[in-house]
Amino acid sequence: MTDAAVPTVLFLCTHNAGRSQMALGYFTRYAGDNAVAWSGGSEPGDEINPAAIAVMAEVGIDITGEYPKPWTDDMVRAADVVVTMGCGDTCPVFPGKRYENWELPDPAGQGVDAVRPIRDQIDRRVRQLLAELDVAVGIE
Repeated sequence: MTDAAVPTVLFLCTHNAGRSQMALGYFTRYAGDNAVAWSGGSEPGDEINPAAIAVMAEVGIDITGEYPKPWTDDMVRAADVVVTMGCGDTCPVFPGKRYENWELPDPAGQGVDAVRPIRDQIDRRVRQLLAELDVAVGIE
């Protein structure tokens, strides 16, 4: 799917409406063209969590262009790293892939005050992941 020299990351959560969308937003902002990321869910929701949209807007990241979507086997196979966030046994497991499970509270049904700390944890973890992948961070 992508050039082998460019790291690819897949962010997965159950509804692809909160955590994985925030992670994708940060990853896209920081990595620019130096890496590629996708997101997906095992049971995609109907819309992105409004609180996730609001807290990401507070840090200047617009995630309204995305929408909840299912992950596909092709996405998993193409990814160098698969980051799971609460999808449990429904998350795909393919031999030979690097997997990380980020234990994060589910922002579903939460207000912005509860979602901000989740956003901030995701920010730190995305930065750490990019450093581990030796991806140059463009915009801070």
